[in-house]
Amino acid sequence: MTDLSSFPITKKWPAQHPERIQLYSLPTPNGVKVSIMLEETGLPYEPHLVSFDSNDQTSPEFLSLNPNNKIPAILDPDGPDGKPLPLFESGAILIYLADKSGQFIPQDLAGRYETIQWLMFQMGGIGPMFGQLGFFNKFAGKDYEDKRPRDRYVAESKRLLAVLNQRLAERSWIMGDAYTITDIATFPWVRNLIGFYEAGDLVGIADFPHVTRALQAFVARPAVAKGLTIPQRG
Repeated sequence: MTDLSSFPITKKWPAQHPERIQLYSLPTPNGVKVSIMLEETGLPYEPHLVSFDSNDQTSPEFLSLNPNNKIPAILDPDGPDGKPLPLFESGAILIYLADKSGQFIPQDLAGRYETIQWLMFQMGGIGPMFGQLGFFNKFAGKDYEDKRPRDRYVAESKRLLAVLNQRLAERSWIMGDAYTITDIATFPWVRNLIGFYEAGDLVGIADFPHVTRALQAFVARPAVAKGLTIPQRG
């Protein structure tokens, strides 16, 4: 039987199925990237809820796996060379799971790097900018009388949506006909922007029909519908 007892995180979140990939997460845009990917690939996994309400992400056990105290993180008992692999950063995890499963990333090197390029577009642009816009539109930032910070992120979010819309104008998915990790990374953030962050009208989402078309196709996937709810909140 697989033994993960040397990893401190398993003291706080015991593995009932230590032979499976252990997922430590929360159903946020970054978190669901990995649960969706795991559902799409069919790789066996065991989810664990990292509750921000109780500051689980700053616990010594979680920090032992991710010193950056962010979700998601995984612990794969069957990593490279058959040894356990702890991994954090959602983009890195998506690449790893794509390689492990042989799915959702092109096998040719040129296609692989182009896919990673668009994954970095999400990681470096869409995620941070949409997140800041959410802060200034829905959370504490909305109380600021000076709207210049909010408007800065509105303008940048619109720019990023325009780039994505143009990319999707003649493609079913970001990389073409094939659904890849770039879609799994990107569309949870688009969904959050116009849903949870309530910023659809603010960014003029109706002006980006190719983005909304692809988003609808994304959320219609059974693995996406399930992954968006994992880990289940208590």
